[in-house]
Amino acid sequence: MIQVLGSTWALLLGMGLLMVGNGVQGTLLGVRGAIEGFSTFEMSLVMSAYFVGFLGGSRLAPELIRRVGHVRVFAALGSLISAVLLLYAVIPDWIAWTLMRVVIGFCFSGVYVTAESWLNNAATNENRGKALSLYMIVQMLGIIAAQALMNLADPAGFLLFVIPSVLVSLAFAPILLSVAPTPVFDTTKSMSLRELYHVSPLGTVGMLLMGGVFAAFFGMASVWGTLAGLSVFEISLFVAAIFGGGMVLQYPLGWLSDRMDRRKLIGISAAVCAAVALAGTLNGFGLAGLLTVGFLIGGISNPLYALLLAHTGDFLEREDMAAASGGLLFINGLGAISGPIIAGWLMEWIGPEGFFLQIAVLTGMVSAYAAWRMTRRPAPAPEATAPFTAVTPAVSAVAAGAAAETGMEDAEAPA
Repeated sequence: MIQVLGSTWALLLGMGLLMVGNGVQGTLLGVRGAIEGFSTFEMSLVMSAYFVGFLGGSRLAPELIRRVGHVRVFAALGSLISAVLLLYAVIPDWIAWTLMRVVIGFCFSGVYVTAESWLNNAATNENRGKALSLYMIVQMLGIIAAQALMNLADPAGFLLFVIPSVLVSLAFAPILLSVAPTPVFDTTKSMSLRELYHVSPLGTVGMLLMGGVFAAFFGMASVWGTLAGLSVFEISLFVAAIFGGGMVLQYPLGWLSDRMDRRKLIGISAAVCAAVALAGTLNGFGLAGLLTVGFLIGGISNPLYALLLAHTGDFLEREDMAAASGGLLFINGLGAISGPIIAGWLMEWIGPEGFFLQIAVLTGMVSAYAAWRMTRRPAPAPEATAPFTAVTPAVSAVAAGAAAETGMEDAEAPA
């Protein structure tokens, strides 16, 4: 682990600061939107726009990197992110925010592709799994730390927009000034959605549904908090609990997935998540109860992304996993675009309970589909499956593919 830190500390530090900036803007916009008088549905469009840009960036960023190189793409996208974070406060209009969220989603997607290419290049076959694990932990810690910054100033002011802009600007210094060589960006073959569904129907459908769940967390949690009448402090604690649970429970569920039929674990986990979300629709929760609900929902739903990725890998050859990962992320992105919009519509229709109801319905559908898929074909033998590798939904296809290939390499190592 020390060796991994020694070779990647600059990149991990920079990405940590970037995630703090991204985490602040995600929560701050939900709070500031209510102050500006934006409706819940208007805010859902603003939040959904991030995932439109992110999906577009995942398709176009690799071509940009091939044309002008990692360093130029990294620096250009970082400058745009820093500028947009300030423009939110300058132009408090929900249509302008929507357009800016498309831009910032595109930029963060490109930054992830670039940074993860560097990370993958810096790691060796022996320590790549540890490097990816550290990367995932840094991402989660960055978002959690961002919630503490929400309490440093009044969200109606300008300072909370300045802080993430400065952090993002500082994030690029250790990365661009490090001596790590620029990696070669390899082109991977594509896999059609039809082929992907044929390989793993559960992985494909599950990724689509879980995209809506993740987008609800990342985009609409603070919007829900303002609608429910929570203070900024309470909203920041709730968001931190969601991502804290995702970081803590990732590894226990991953350990279980290597020892049982992954479809069964996916079905049970999704059913538990749906039950907890239904409990969240009930009124009368104190702050401790609300944080428990957030911790459990985030802790169960975040690992489902990695479980679905690992399950799909169980039916693929190693050389096909990178293409499959890209396809799964595209499907996840489609679900993420619709997630905030559906949540916003439900919250306008039935009130704050719509936030938890959407999560309950989507995870319930994942559980039901997993149960049905178990009747369609037998589970692969445990010795034929690749070990679980932790990865979050907030990554590009580079990290997702590297995580899946790392698990396959670990499975092949004894042979």
